[in-house]
Amino acid sequence: MTTDFTPWLNWLDEQYDEMLSNTIMLSEINSGSMNAAGVNRIGQELIRICKPLGGDVEIIPVTPFQSVNAQGEVEHHPLGDAVRIRKRPEAPLQIFFCGHMDTVFAIDHTFQKVTWLDEETLNGPGVADLKGGIMVMLKAIEALERSPWAERIGWEILFNPDEEIGSQGSAPLIADAANRVHLGMIYEPSFPDGNLAGERKGSGNFSVVTRGKAAHAGREHHLGRNAIRAMCDFVAMIDDLNGQREGVTINPGFIEGGGAVNIVPDLCLSKFNIRLERPEDEAWCEARLAEILEQINQRDGISIELHGGFTRKPKVLSPANHKLFELAKACGADLGMTIEYLPTGGCCDGNNLAAAGIPNIDTLGVQGGKIHSADEYVKVKSLTKRAKLSALMLMKLATSDDLSWLGVS
Repeated sequence: MTTDFTPWLNWLDEQYDEMLSNTIMLSEINSGSMNAAGVNRIGQELIRICKPLGGDVEIIPVTPFQSVNAQGEVEHHPLGDAVRIRKRPEAPLQIFFCGHMDTVFAIDHTFQKVTWLDEETLNGPGVADLKGGIMVMLKAIEALERSPWAERIGWEILFNPDEEIGSQGSAPLIADAANRVHLGMIYEPSFPDGNLAGERKGSGNFSVVTRGKAAHAGREHHLGRNAIRAMCDFVAMIDDLNGQREGVTINPGFIEGGGAVNIVPDLCLSKFNIRLERPEDEAWCEARLAEILEQINQRDGISIELHGGFTRKPKVLSPANHKLFELAKACGADLGMTIEYLPTGGCCDGNNLAAAGIPNIDTLGVQGGKIHSADEYVKVKSLTKRAKLSALMLMKLATSDDLSWLGVS
């Protein structure tokens, strides 16, 4: 006998206006990662919006974000608080929901308001990444809560404040949740065509500081030790690593140093990113970096130091992950949607959860595109479609007779 989920899916049709208005409201509150006050405003709005769901609410401070400034000094930047909401921790199936509150648009960025591009396309900061996705998530959970099967699923939601800068502060909260849950549903935007991200590359963000010795460029040039030259050699050597190991890419993305051209520069800062496909690639990269650092540190009057590290492991799909994707495809087919899952070089909190052994889908949010730019947009009708997809997945999980593939007896 086939279970009829239609009444609760049809209820979602009535929620479109609310999802849209909340998406617009949240998008017009600046929540750039370093705008702690703005992120906390988002958190308070989400606590209010989540009241119909019930659940125990916690506001959790996270550790400050660390970065290296132009003087080669480590700085600490306060971040907004995380919000965690939990319900039915005793239920047989436990699901982790995650959506980040921060955006890449700083408080002084010109991109602060939403604009309609046409009747189905809304342009605005975070409309796709990830304010619209949060609305999809919450309405899907509410549909489950209204159904007769809600008691079979316990859930926890994490709204984290720092995903766009690598989730340094919230990573321990994700790892902690992994001790309690069987699967994860994360609401990054889907690909513009509605397909899902499957395997993801891992990522590391690094800062490097070279120090030399200042001297007059004309009178005593020979007494100086040029930090910029040392940094240029370092950048050239790490860039030469590209192509030496399949799936590993290294991108020098920032360099700053020096000042007056009649002074031998004694300080230079550079930042770079590494992407990799396999967990074992980390050790290879670390060994190559150590060799290069040692070589430069042997130079007379020059020192070099490395900061940062690998913040996200590659997301490699497990058998349980494939089963979860097949469920999503089947639910999509029931709703008239054709869904595939494809590899991507991008990273998100799905990497963190997968590294802890928890199968997850991390692109269950809205259809949109051009994220991280002032052209970011969302296809507004996808709010309802994507909420139905998640709701149907939840109800099918709640009514399944076999969840052994998730470790549920």
